Amino acid sequence: MPKHLDNHSISHPAKKAMMRTATFRKSLFTLVLVLGAVLARAQQIKRPLVSPQLNADNTVTFRLKAPAATSVKIKGSWMKENEGAMAMTKTDSIWSFTTSKLNPDFYRYNFYLESVEVLDPANSYAERAGTRYESIFIVGGPSSLYTVKDVPHGAISAVWYSSPTLGMNRRMMVYTPPTYQENKTKRYPVLYLLHGAGGDEYSWIARGPVGAVLDNLIAAGKAKEMIVVVTNGYPEQFASPNAGPVNPNPQAGVNNMGDGRFEKSLVNDVMPFIEKRYRVYADKNNRAIVGFSMGGLQTQHITNSNPNLAAYIGVMSMGLQDNNRLNNFNKEEYDQQIKALVKANPKLYWIGIGKEDFLYSSVVNLRKKYGEAGLKYEYRETEGGHTWSNWSLYLCELVPKLFK
Repeated sequence: MPKHLDNHSISHPAKKAMMRTATFRKSLFTLVLVLGAVLARAQQIKRPLVSPQLNADNTVTFRLKAPAATSVKIKGSWMKENEGAMAMTKTDSIWSFTTSKLNPDFYRYNFYLESVEVLDPANSYAERAGTRYESIFIVGGPSSLYTVKDVPHGAISAVWYSSPTLGMNRRMMVYTPPTYQENKTKRYPVLYLLHGAGGDEYSWIARGPVGAVLDNLIAAGKAKEMIVVVTNGYPEQFASPNAGPVNPNPQAGVNNMGDGRFEKSLVNDVMPFIEKRYRVYADKNNRAIVGFSMGGLQTQHITNSNPNLAAYIGVMSMGLQDNNRLNNFNKEEYDQQIKALVKANPKLYWIGIGKEDFLYSSVVNLRKKYGEAGLKYEYRETEGGHTWSNWSLYLCELVPKLFK
């Protein structure tokens, strides 16, 4: 302000205008500073990492941020069984890998960070089967039965039952079809579904996935409504981890898979419980027993010992175990059982195996044995090995054949 002017010489309106201008300039300067800080922060914030990314051509891209890592690999269920983990490529701090074109299916994978197996931290979808956890994704398509769709849904319940045979209370999972709660008089056939080694009563539910497959097949008119019972095949376990009392032996050894105790419990404890608690038909023509790997062996034990128990039998990834590796094989007894099974004439005996399955030769021997004995069976051979991709596929193909 010029020296010859003072506050008293400036008119009151002019003074107010000057003060408003100064205030505006100060506010504008403050706003510029704030916007600058926001823009600077925005430059630092990057988009969330997308993994897995399903591309339009049905390839899938995976990403993992690991700036300090020197080696990151990926192993997925779309790979061949004897194929090792694949190396991922590093760009700046991001490791990535893109698959070839994948068919519609339910896929599992994990990363190997410096040889340590880890879940994909960018993927919130993971599943547990036994003690194993894997990240998952679905490549959908018009024929995919693994995706939950807008169709009537059944219910899956965790059910505890008494097993006097094993001396404990145990847990099983039971799927009831969409009409079960609505129609209080309708009765249903039952599928008893057995899991493999390392699994538990939740394996088929999570990895089958039984609920989606049954819902979609029933809605499409491709399968009859049925109740599905998924048990825990280890006779020393109460239930899956964290679902009940601490298991005295959570890592039951291989000799427990076929020692006969679970098989007796299924016949003496599980079936009577289901037939008392649920509205089911309690006859041979309305029972199916199906299992893979360990569950396939148990399926053979149950149906060989009880040839008139079930008219529908399914054995996946399990063949003839005639080398006594479980210390309970008796050839003479086995031959008599097969003769009785031939006489019982099941409506369907279904065998499925992947060409790369380590048990493939045992299935060759089983088919030879059944052929010599005159047991009729239906055979399905696929690509791949001892994997859930095959067992889920077999479930989709086998269920429509039941209770016809």
